[in-house]
Amino acid sequence: MTLAQFDPAATIRVAAPAKINLFLHIVGRRPDGYHLLQTAFRMLDWGDEITLRRRDDGAILRTTDIPGVPAESDLVVKAARALQTAAGGTFGAEIGVSKQIPMGGGLGGGSSDAASVLLALNRIWGCGLSRQRLQEIGLTLGADVPFFIFGETAFAEGVGEDLTPLSVPPAWYVMVAPSVFVPTSEIFSDPLLTRDSEILIMQAFATHTTRNDMQATACKKFPKVAEALDWLSQYGAARMSGSGACIFAPFDTKEAAEQVLAKAPQGLKVWVAEGLDRHPLQSWVV
Repeated sequence: MTLAQFDPAATIRVAAPAKINLFLHIVGRRPDGYHLLQTAFRMLDWGDEITLRRRDDGAILRTTDIPGVPAESDLVVKAARALQTAAGGTFGAEIGVSKQIPMGGGLGGGSSDAASVLLALNRIWGCGLSRQRLQEIGLTLGADVPFFIFGETAFAEGVGEDLTPLSVPPAWYVMVAPSVFVPTSEIFSDPLLTRDSEILIMQAFATHTTRNDMQATACKKFPKVAEALDWLSQYGAARMSGSGACIFAPFDTKEAAEQVLAKAPQGLKVWVAEGLDRHPLQSWVV
C-alpha cells in the first residue's frame, strides 16, 4: 500500500519482516546486567503479516489467537498501548497477526510485529511521531524493535539500539528452523558464554573474522540446533541468527539457494528468502 492510497479508517495489512544477524559479538556487560553487543542486522523479504483496523473507542484488541501467547503479553498489544500513552491518543485498534516467523528462532518475530504496529498505528492514528521517538518507544518493548523501525540494514551496538546504516551485497538465504524453542534468557545466562569479544570498527567488519558468540552455547544446550548447523554447513557458510534456533547460509543467486533447498532432509523446515534492504513501511515515518 502506498501513502497515496492510504485510508486511516480502512482495514489494512502490513508486513513484519524477519531479520537475521550477519554476525553477533558480545563485547561486554553493563552494570545493570544487560549485555553489550556488536551485530549486523538484515531483514528478509519473508515474515509475518499484521492486520489493523482503527477503533474510535480506545480499545486495543488482538483478533487472532497465538498458541502460548496471551493477548495481554503479546508485544503487538503492548506496542499499541505504549503508542497510545506516548501520543496521548484516544483511538484504539483491532490487531490480527498471521505468524510465519518461528518463536524462539532468533529471527525477531515478536519485535518485528511490534515495530510494524508502531509504524502503522502512528500513521493510522495520526500521531505524527518521528522515527527517533518511535525507536525510543520500541526500545522499551525489546532490544530488536528499534532496528525494525530504523528500517534498513544496520550495524548495531549497545544493546542493539545504536544503529548505523550498512551496505551489504545482495544475497539469497537458505533458512533452517530446527523444531526447538531457544529462550534468549537461557543463552545469556550461561556462565560459559563469551562476553569479551574484540570491539570492531564498522567499516572493517566485512573483512574481519566474525561469528555468533551465542552459537556454541545454543548448540551445546539444544542438539537440534547443532544438527541443523551441521547439515547446512555442507553447502555454505552457515551461521545461527540471534540467540537461536534458526540457521542461515547466504548464496549469490536464488537458483543456488534453491538447489540446497531441494536437498533438505524430510521433516526439517527449510525455505529460501531474499535479503531486504528497506523495511516495507520505512516511508511511513520520518
